[in-house]
Amino acid sequence: MSAPAPVSTDTATFAVEVHGINPIPTSERWATPRDVFGLIFGGANSISTAVLGTFGVVFGLTFWDGVLAIVLGVLIGSAILAPMVLFGPRNGTNNAVSSSAHFGAHGRLIGSLLALLGAFTFLALAVWASGDAMLASIARLFGFEANGVLSAVVYVLIALLLIVICVFGYKLLVVLNRIVPPLVAALFVVGIVIYALHQDFGAALASDVADRWSEPAYIGGFIGAMLITMSCPISYGPFLGDYSRYVADTVDRRRLIVAVLLAQFACLGAFLFGHITAAVIAVSNSELIMSGDYVGGLVASTPAWFFVPLALISVAGGVTTGTSLLYGTGLDFSSIVVVMNRVASTVLIGGVTVAFVLIGKFVFDMVQSVTTLSTLLVVCTVPWIAIMLIGFATRRGWYDVDSLLVFSRRQLGGKYWFQHGWNVNAVASWVVGAAVAVSFVNLPGQFVGPFGNAAGGIDVSLLVALVAPAALYSALLRINPDPDYVFGPSGARGVPVRTGTTEPPISDPRA
Repeated sequence: MSAPAPVSTDTATFAVEVHGINPIPTSERWATPRDVFGLIFGGANSISTAVLGTFGVVFGLTFWDGVLAIVLGVLIGSAILAPMVLFGPRNGTNNAVSSSAHFGAHGRLIGSLLALLGAFTFLALAVWASGDAMLASIARLFGFEANGVLSAVVYVLIALLLIVICVFGYKLLVVLNRIVPPLVAALFVVGIVIYALHQDFGAALASDVADRWSEPAYIGGFIGAMLITMSCPISYGPFLGDYSRYVADTVDRRRLIVAVLLAQFACLGAFLFGHITAAVIAVSNSELIMSGDYVGGLVASTPAWFFVPLALISVAGGVTTGTSLLYGTGLDFSSIVVVMNRVASTVLIGGVTVAFVLIGKFVFDMVQSVTTLSTLLVVCTVPWIAIMLIGFATRRGWYDVDSLLVFSRRQLGGKYWFQHGWNVNAVASWVVGAAVAVSFVNLPGQFVGPFGNAAGGIDVSLLVALVAPAALYSALLRINPDPDYVFGPSGARGVPVRTGTTEPPISDPRA
């Protein structure tokens, strides 16, 4: 069976996308793994990712230990994330809607909640970091002083640009991410070379901590830096279906998974730019890094000729990151508040984000708190991903697409109604898994859970987030089997089933 012919980009790029959360028709599945690669690469290739790469320095790691934490974080996070790309082509909708099959018609709200929190967290980080870096670079270039009013104006303008792009929709995002991310990545490489030649780079390389691996606090800092790095790829778990739902189900699964892995590996440049620049800045002014003013230190130490490239990185990278998050959140929100279409939802979420950014920056000083929230989101999202992937395997990738849409159509019933719209097995596994994982978090100086010191100060929350929900969900599937009709014609893989009957979806009389 041949894949559908691609849609011409000549007329579609600047046309407002008409599709919302409903499955994309097979005849319009024109996207390729390359397009998915571009959307993920562009989404994570920005100054905000560089900020996440600074935490090895913040936590006092040696230079090469910081590099190792970043590489391991990207590798592990990407491996957890990559299979989540398979739901989009299979069902033609986003991952939160697809999660109805495992969490129930109402239980899918868990995925939507994770997506919404992840979008606000990383979108705010993108707007803050990009806006501050751009304004500071321009201010130094033209010799004026940046202030709160100018910062607010820049934040609002960046957010408005994101809203406009996302209103046009998927096609414009695809075209934008074919062009911008390679340019931004090249500028990051230039920046890495500049700072590698900096006079303080040798001192950064020579930093050492005696007997560091015998100190639980140091090990905790290493794992904390790795977890913060992992928050970037894992945060895309609820969003991957947004990017892959235009891909035909006939496309080789391995090509899609490789596209996701390569996209995350390509973002190592942004992480390493943050790590190298922070290490150099810390040699002469460690207070800037420790106080969270990485962007200020970056601009102060950057050669004058690099101000324009840095401003370009800030704007271009911030736009691709912000649009990838805002687009998916607007799409999912339209499936929850069904009286709003995708465009209206996007505008609303964009407006709320502007308020969140301004209040967080100028009223509550939430910039540092966002980095803590990013880690907590990891340990709450990993259990959701683990349950989704176990479900995909036991269902043999079979889904009844019509039943996935019960919630957004204001209906009752269908194959995934379970217990009044909730699948107790999956929901209980996520609640318990996430709660236990959070209790084991140990971020030095930021957040320590009730059992954060249970392993001698070493953060084992990620291991708990993977193992606990997976073990509990697997056990519950045997103690309380899912009904046979959710497994499709080929039956279940590796788990027992119970005999059951289902009613077709009907209109909710309360709607």
